[in-house]
Amino acid sequence: MVDKAHDSHSSGPTHRFVETNGIRMHLAEQGKGPLVLLCHGFPESWYSWRHQLSALASAGFHAVAPDMRGYGQTDRPEAIDQYTLLHLVGDMVGVLDALGHETAVISGHDWGAPVAWHAALLRPDRFRAVIGLSVPFISRSPDYPSKSYPETEDTVFYQSYFQAPGVAEAELEHDVRFTMRAFLCQDSGDAPRPASKSEPAEHVLMVSRKGGMMADWVNPTSLPSWLTEADLEIYADQFKQTGYRGGLNWYRNIDRNWELTAPLAGLQITVPALMIAGDRDPVLAFRGMDQVFANLPKNVPKLQKTLFLPGCGHWTQQERAHEVNEAMLEFLRRL
Repeated sequence: MVDKAHDSHSSGPTHRFVETNGIRMHLAEQGKGPLVLLCHGFPESWYSWRHQLSALASAGFHAVAPDMRGYGQTDRPEAIDQYTLLHLVGDMVGVLDALGHETAVISGHDWGAPVAWHAALLRPDRFRAVIGLSVPFISRSPDYPSKSYPETEDTVFYQSYFQAPGVAEAELEHDVRFTMRAFLCQDSGDAPRPASKSEPAEHVLMVSRKGGMMADWVNPTSLPSWLTEADLEIYADQFKQTGYRGGLNWYRNIDRNWELTAPLAGLQITVPALMIAGDRDPVLAFRGMDQVFANLPKNVPKLQKTLFLPGCGHWTQQERAHEVNEAMLEFLRRL
């Protein structure tokens, strides 16, 4: 089931491939001990967990960060319906099986967070605790999520813009290096925030109906302190090779996920949990997110802490590596 591992540099993570849930998945791993599985979001890769891999390994854990389905060196199925939450959670169960671990603590950032939360929801026998970064556990809504997307006369919500196959791909892949630079910089806590507009506060991450997503994007002259040109090059090289279709297909299953998770309506997450978010993360301004956070202790009764990091934007574990590592290790040692 597992291809041979190879170590590119002895002090860093090793890399290997496993067969899981019908796909071949690339893993970066470091350390020995209890398994901690690290699920990245959009548009990222295993590399977004580079700071956590070493910290967890040093603390006596087996840290594993996959390229998630559709990303990096992991397989990218063509069909859109191969990217549902059930596929993504199934991939993570398969990783545990391939590595020979009965249980793991699962952590997820951005899109990886719903995967982690639902892994804990569906398989508490395999995922003994969960850590969410940026995106809290969102219980199933009464209606299709797409029906509540904000829109204005001139703009649509970015998740709505991502729905039509090929449209966002063409725009984002036109200049991948600029795309990655803009994504990582503009949602960083260091980024200047636009002056207040007349639209409601939840109208964040809106896309021009005429100009597309990048109509107002600017190429940052300098990078935030947490990101180097070398880091940026690693992301850009990946997406030059893979394109963005795999990652965008996750968004194209949001309504399908709602249909598939009907049996889970009202179900609570019963394992210990930790939530970490930056107070400048645009996700916090999404419509209804204040209520999601208010209801989190009810939906996740073993939630031990919700940690808001001052001045931190969307790229939580990269922007605030030290604080995230400390919070994760404190949580893990209490389990």
